[in-house]
Amino acid sequence: MTDLVTWAELGGSLSALGGAAYARRAHPAAYWSTVGLPASVLRLLASYSSTMDACGLTVQPSRWRALAMRTTTRREVRPVPPRRGLIRPTTTGLRVRLRLAPGQEPADIAASTERLRHAWGVHAVHVREVKPGVVELRLVGFDVLRTVRMPKRAGGGFLRVPVALREDATAFVRDYLAVPHELVLGSTLSGKSMFLRNLIACLAEQPVVLVGIDCKRGVELAPFAARFSALATDPDQAAELLPVLVKEMEDRYDLIRYRQGIAPDTPDEEITSDVWGLPEDERPAPIVLFIDEVAELFLIATRKEEERRDEMVTHLIRLAQLGRAAGIYLEVCGQRFGAELGKGATMLRAQLTGRVCHRVNDEASAKMALGDIAPEAVMASCTIAPEMPGLAVVGDTSGGWSRIRTPYLSLADAAAVCRDQARMAPDVSALSHLRP
Repeated sequence: MTDLVTWAELGGSLSALGGAAYARRAHPAAYWSTVGLPASVLRLLASYSSTMDACGLTVQPSRWRALAMRTTTRREVRPVPPRRGLIRPTTTGLRVRLRLAPGQEPADIAASTERLRHAWGVHAVHVREVKPGVVELRLVGFDVLRTVRMPKRAGGGFLRVPVALREDATAFVRDYLAVPHELVLGSTLSGKSMFLRNLIACLAEQPVVLVGIDCKRGVELAPFAARFSALATDPDQAAELLPVLVKEMEDRYDLIRYRQGIAPDTPDEEITSDVWGLPEDERPAPIVLFIDEVAELFLIATRKEEERRDEMVTHLIRLAQLGRAAGIYLEVCGQRFGAELGKGATMLRAQLTGRVCHRVNDEASAKMALGDIAPEAVMASCTIAPEMPGLAVVGDTSGGWSRIRTPYLSLADAAAVCRDQARMAPDVSALSHLRP
């Protein structure tokens, strides 16, 4: 009987271990909530001071604190770690705020994130400065990019689209008001089209004019034609569409200049330098131009095509330089975008502030996307595995970068959203003859 009980206990333990291992691999969020979270909290509480000391993140206490400690406890005065706030658990990890000691800076904490990750048994540790002297540690319990689940509070809004998930479990928001133009690079089957699909599906629900140029005969953007106000599917149609957009931009500038006919009694709030300062009843709807496979606009075979190419590139550069104030934004996609495309390519790329780089075929392509704004992100984009489509590296002009991954959205679902939201397309008379 005793042997039977022993074998039953052993079998139960093995089953529990096997179930935990399976849950950790197949259902990481459930495993984190039931097992990983309590264990990480206990490790953090038990080893916080010693871990900070081992990472070199402690400082000598102040003179008054050292004197009080010697007087009351008669113990040896030891270095103190940053003051820790409350531990706040989340569905993907933990968050805790630290008040830095005098002489410390957020870079000191950021340099030790790998050590903290191993010490507390989590998948990753990210550091964010909250205010001077206070940083927030975001501990991620598992690889959130393996199976993407967007947070419920993604922080979207008008022209602010939560399009992907960052590696720290926060949403990557494509904010056109802050970053008006963006370049999206990626090789075949890298997830570039999925990124574009999510972006269009979210913008389709807003009163925004969507315009597309897809020189692959429309295979990428044609399924969303019901929501587009204009769609060009070959270079000839693109050459017809771009001058119309430039003319629309010039008309909007004329409207702004008319509003700037400033009289002495004009209130300050009515003086503006872009369309967003115009009264709501006079403000034209913003326009987002999607260009899929931008290299097709640069490729030429004859002298006549070269003249057409130069004209289209000139229009694109003008839209990139002047479009923001007129409420015109660019989303340029391609597999490669460098000087070898021809005259004007580098100048156009310099105007595209946002950069998203999916898996590319060579390091040179990654440098084209990120090398001029976030050099450290180039190698990160070169290590994206083919079995992780949708994974990308996003950089900004501040030199910061992070990994993101776009959630899966089927083509049928995205097309259905565009059909259902066709009524949301604003009426732009200049584009009426180009409506698909």
